[in-house]
Amino acid sequence: MDVFLWEQHCCLPLRPTARIEDLARYPLGSYLCVNVGYSGESKADSLALLHQFRGQAQDDPRFRLVDTVADIGAPDVIGLAFDLEDSAPLEGDLDNVDLFYGLGVRSLLPTYNHANAAGCGCLDTVDTGLTGYGKDLVRKLNEVGMFADGSHCSRRTGLDISTHTSEPMIYSHSNFAALHEHPRNIDDEQARACAATGGVIGINGVGIFLGFNEPAARLQRLAAMADQIRYGVDLLGIDHIGIGSDYSFDGEQFNDEIQENPAAFSAAYTQWGPLQWTPPEDLLGKSDLPGLGDLLADRGFTPTERAAVFGGNFARIAAQVWRT
Repeated sequence: MDVFLWEQHCCLPLRPTARIEDLARYPLGSYLCVNVGYSGESKADSLALLHQFRGQAQDDPRFRLVDTVADIGAPDVIGLAFDLEDSAPLEGDLDNVDLFYGLGVRSLLPTYNHANAAGCGCLDTVDTGLTGYGKDLVRKLNEVGMFADGSHCSRRTGLDISTHTSEPMIYSHSNFAALHEHPRNIDDEQARACAATGGVIGINGVGIFLGFNEPAARLQRLAAMADQIRYGVDLLGIDHIGIGSDYSFDGEQFNDEIQENPAAFSAAYTQWGPLQWTPPEDLLGKSDLPGLGDLLADRGFTPTERAAVFGGNFARIAAQVWRT
């Protein structure tokens, strides 16, 4: 599919052996937001990964490090920026938001699955929402120009982000619980609250969040992504849905971690067997499958609407939120 892709969340291994050259499986012209840490990483860990990935990008002509939206969209390079999937790497110091922003981090979610100093996670049984520190964090993200992200957060924490943000928030890689019940998926109230801020929800391609985790269910996963997008657009309007496939180049590492630390993920992750993802080739119709764009066309999406979902919506709010 010949379309600009804004991939709001994907993952390389969080290890020194990781190589950004793997990201070249996405087409030239794309924009990718790559994870550099979550609850297990310290500030030093995430900074080391950032310097590693930035250095590799500077040495590879296929990639361009992104500072502003104007750096995105050139047809001969892949734009590259970064995200944090937990506030732990800030180590309680909000000034570190400025530090990470200066190194290309453009999105941060307060909590990853479980409660921390900022708020509660989606796997917590008690949900008290954002803490005072978490509210200060959202204000700091607004001030610096970084997306406040509700993915992996608890329901109330996500709603509190929408209440306390003065800028559009995002759910970078979250699906709708109305179509498949899972604690990582969001309900319609969360979705509407995000849209009310002007925000965008990135639909992911992870099997357990779509309801199709069998290794052979590649087409079913793509079809479920298309159904999630159709549902979100019908619920919120075309301006509020995007792509955050959550494709994990570190899939084997992540599945090993789930098996070795089941308490950190709960049965909602462990009972389905090894997680399956939707790779870039399937997403873009570069494999033996029809591709997400074709499936959206089958569901009545016009070329203009498909372009909004694949890239235009996230690009629009980035131009509003990110600071020059």
